[in-house]
Order: sequence, then structure tokens, then C-alpha cells
Amino acid sequence: MTATVAPTSAGISPGARRRTPRLAVGLIVTAGALVVLVGLSLAVGTKYVPLPDVWNALFAPGDTYADAVVASRIPRTILGLLVGAALAVAGGVMQGLTRNPLADPGLFGVNTGAAAAIVTATALGVGAGTSVWIALPGAFIAVVIVYLIGSGRGRSTPVRLVLAGVVVSSVLAAYIQAVSLTLPRVFDAYRFWAVGSLAGRNPQLIVDILPFVILGLVLALSLCGSLNALALGDDTARALGAHVGRTRILGAIATTLLCAAATAAVGPISFVGLAVPHIVRSITGADHRWLLPYCVVAGPALLIAADIIGRVIVSPAELMVGVITAFVGGPILLLAVRRMRAAA
Repeated sequence: MTATVAPTSAGISPGARRRTPRLAVGLIVTAGALVVLVGLSLAVGTKYVPLPDVWNALFAPGDTYADAVVASRIPRTILGLLVGAALAVAGGVMQGLTRNPLADPGLFGVNTGAAAAIVTATALGVGAGTSVWIALPGAFIAVVIVYLIGSGRGRSTPVRLVLAGVVVSSVLAAYIQAVSLTLPRVFDAYRFWAVGSLAGRNPQLIVDILPFVILGLVLALSLCGSLNALALGDDTARALGAHVGRTRILGAIATTLLCAAATAAVGPISFVGLAVPHIVRSITGADHRWLLPYCVVAGPALLIAADIIGRVIVSPAELMVGVITAFVGGPILLLAVRRMRAAA
């Protein structure tokens, strides 16, 4: 799907090979941290379950109360793994496609498109309001509109696509507000979902979104070489043999699959797609061959950590994970802006 680009030609420094062992170790350490967080996610909540009991509940389940508590938290944790990976990788791809370090997965109108479809379905009483089969068409339609507007009479550029995404997202956000405020039934169903939460979701959602997340991740990871070339500019990328138009289309498809699945499952969770690639980039640099695999692991780690914090910070009540990620992502966004100014 992508052109083969030599590392040095794609803007990767000659010292990248020497950094490979260090980056590999870092990825293993990050994966280990994720495993620990998964264990804590199964243990922490209104009822604390000791880690040895969590282990027994997973590998030698019985009929104890601890086993039932752990079993009830497994779907929530799996959703955190899938959604965190989807949003983080989508953010990394989006920043690579637009060459905009402040881009997030919603830049092409994906999140608002999915949300608009869900609001419309709820208003019409069609299907399950948070079905991925409802969210996906809305997200794809939004992306197509963005590309049609951003392309105009000539080739699409990152600036045109960003501006088109802002316009489409604003229009869809106004539509969502109009419908939800006009119809109290829609508002009641939408307000909880709109904040973003891993709690109280139907375990069937895991089965529903899994194929889309896997397909989106595979497609995104296959674009690493072309994204490296694209970082040097469209003309240079073409000179290196990368197919710029095809890379943008495939990247948009991958982002749409990942964001629509995540949004349909748990609602629009902000800042994960923006913050995680920035954190990872400080370790891996601009090489997408390391950036995106790190995002696959670091995204779930951040989201599950935020979910754990939400459970304990106001215990016995809970704060939705979308609120926690907003508090975490805000300072990271400010630091990113300051770094951009310093580099200018």
C-alpha cells in the first residue's frame, strides 16, 4: 500500500539505527506499565480487590464475590485498551498527514460526524443509538465532505484540509446542539454519552468495534514509511517515490475507522489523540515506524490510568474518563504550543 522509503530519505537521522535497541527496550517497558495498569483497572474501584485475587479470578475463577467484581470490570478494561490504542494511533496519523503537531483525530470531522449520526438515529428512533454501524457512515460522510471542500479545483493540501475540517465540524456541532436541545429525549440519551466514559457500556460493543479497530490499526501501521516521507513536504515525498494522494486517502480511512469505532463505543474522549503522540514523540522522535507502535501501547496506558483516577478521586462516586483526559490533555496542549513558539 505504501512506497518503500529508505530511512535516511524519509527524514530519519543516520543515528536512528543506533537508537533502535533503546527504543525497543522503551517499548517493552511501556508495555509492562500497561500490564500493571490493566491489573490495577481490574482491582481498583468502589470495591478494592487485592491483586492476588485478581490473578485467581482471571486464571482460576470461582464463585466468590471478588471473582464477580473482577468479571464486571473486564469489559471496561478491554474497551479502554481498544479505544486508547485507536485514538492515539489516529492522532499520530492525523498529525503526520497534516504536518500539524496540534492536530487531533477530530480534525477531519470524524468525531462530530459520528456524533451527528448517533444523534440523528436517536431522534428518529432507528437502531441502537451508539451502534458502530450508525457512527461509521456519519464519520465517513464527514470525511468525504471535508475532502471535497479541501480539494477544491486543485490538489488537497494540509492547510485546506484543516480549514475544511474546522468548517464541517462547526456545522455538525451546531446541528448536534440544535437537535439535542430541541428534543428532550435525544438530549437525555446524548448528554451522558457525549462526555465520554468507559463505565456502563454494553460488553457487546467490544465485539462490534474489534474488527474496525484491528483494520484501522493495520492500515495505519502500513503507512509508516509514507508518513515519514510526507513529513518532508509533498514535492519531496513524490520525489522519494511516495504516493501522496493515496497516503492521505488511506490515512483518512484508517483514522475514520479508528475514531468512529471509539466514538461509537464510549463517546467522544478528548486529548488522547493529541497528547499521546506528543508524549511519544519526545521519546521516539519523528519516525512513524516507532511513533505509531508506541502509540498502540501508550494510548491505552493513558486512558486506563485516567479511568482509574476517575474511580478513586471522588470515591465512592466516579468522574467520567473524558473529564480526566481533558484535565490531563490541557496542560500538554499548552506545553506543545510553547514548544512550537520556542522552535519558531
